[in-house]
Amino acid sequence: MTTPLTPLQRKSLKARAHRLAPIVLIGDKGLTDAVMKEIDVSLKAHQLIKVRIASDDRGQREVFLGSICEVLAAAAVQHIGKILVVYRENPPPLPSPPVPERRKPVRAHKPAQTRSPRRISAARSAATKRVSRPTRTR
Repeated sequence: MTTPLTPLQRKSLKARAHRLAPIVLIGDKGLTDAVMKEIDVSLKAHQLIKVRIASDDRGQREVFLGSICEVLAAAAVQHIGKILVVYRENPPPLPSPPVPERRKPVRAHKPAQTRSPRRISAARSAATKRVSRPTRTR
């Protein structure tokens, strides 16, 4: 069983649920095992869901809400007309095992080539030499 919601949590969840559409519909057959399973799957996926009940009997809707919350360890957020809002917090995810670091393969280093000062200066001047390009004329 989950801990009851505080008024501030309930207010926040009502605001979040306002824009939601009903995910699960309970028809004339009532609260069957298939419906309970579907509500459970939806709570795992969304945490906060709306459920629409086709019954006109208010007492029966309250019984449905109570049994959903009791069986699925959820909290009732709101019951307006034929719409129930149910919330169940997902458990925190289990820590994943650490991934071993991939190491780069060790390569054999080439011996450093020695350059004479004359070659170094020639290489620098070639790298910094500006190339003039002809201008386009139309």
